[in-house]
Amino acid sequence: MKMKERSGVRVARDMSLVVLAVASVFMIGCGPQAPEGPAITAVSWGGSYGRAYRGGIQIPFAEQTGIRVDTEDYNGGLAQIRAQVDVGAVHWDVVDLEMADAMRGCDEGLLEPIDIDRLPPAPDGTPAREDFYPEMQGPCGAGMLFYSTVYAYNADLFPDEKPATMADFFDLEKFPGRRGMRRVPQVNLEFALIADGVPLDEVYAVLRTPEGLDRAFEKLDTISDQVIWWEAGAQPPQMLADGEVVMSTAYNGRIFNAQVLEEQPFMIVWDGQLLDFGQLSIVAGTPRLEDALRFVRFATTGESQAAVARRISYGPARRSGEPLVTTHLATGVEMAPHMPTSPENAARALRNDWEFWVDNQDALNERFSAWLTRAN
Repeated sequence: MKMKERSGVRVARDMSLVVLAVASVFMIGCGPQAPEGPAITAVSWGGSYGRAYRGGIQIPFAEQTGIRVDTEDYNGGLAQIRAQVDVGAVHWDVVDLEMADAMRGCDEGLLEPIDIDRLPPAPDGTPAREDFYPEMQGPCGAGMLFYSTVYAYNADLFPDEKPATMADFFDLEKFPGRRGMRRVPQVNLEFALIADGVPLDEVYAVLRTPEGLDRAFEKLDTISDQVIWWEAGAQPPQMLADGEVVMSTAYNGRIFNAQVLEEQPFMIVWDGQLLDFGQLSIVAGTPRLEDALRFVRFATTGESQAAVARRISYGPARRSGEPLVTTHLATGVEMAPHMPTSPENAARALRNDWEFWVDNQDALNERFSAWLTRAN
């Protein structure tokens, strides 16, 4: 895929994250000495996904190679990566990125190129390029998993009629109570238009117009005083469990794990789900490049992806991984009905248009921040 040339407004920096990242760069040598031997730092989303990632990939990799994998959690974005690259002191090695951030990071020279033809073939010899789904292939990343942003509700709070459509999430009269939403424009703008009646195949075309953006923000206005904003993927299940909100946008796998491991009475509404996929990328300039590449090769096999998918309901990026996703390792629950890519769940799915967000992220971040200030 050929990258678009960007004219070049530099990404607006979240200064608090930059300061934290730069500070952490120079504090590395101040703590207790780590055990001797090769090590890399893998950065991901924490919570139930972080546990699935560690059990399915990081621990087996360390056992097989003798390379220790240290972990850090983050909430996404490029600010911390940019800070490390800018000062020339990279201590993150491998990072889970949303697709738009992976492409933007590649544009900015923040990520190392990854040649898909150097990734392992499928067990039957199918080359990686043919085994990965096409949308998973990027110049500075290897596809990991399909996941979706959905909304979920606590069934105990709705004894009669249940929310069933995206419009219901925005209907405070029919379903009163606080909502949880991630504090970013992504997904929220798409969900707002879906709830306002825009057909799925027209959502991004509408968002590309000034009138469409106004329409999305006007829809968000209708619930803004009832929204509690979240930043980390572990927050929505906790907010639902605590009764802080009656429904919340969330990553489907986080809700699944709360359902099967904690027996929470949560229900997922798949209508209008935003189906997305992530990239596993390497931070440019890491002095541990070879070990990082070795980790990426291990992590992006179908077997490794299936090992994660049997711990949390995110689908493998490789076709060869799908038959290996049978039951949930801890509970024996059949995984197929809980996958965002299953035919029934995907029937009313919107696929994330990462190109839209690469082109419009800066402007929409600014507009969303200004809107939040007014809304609050």
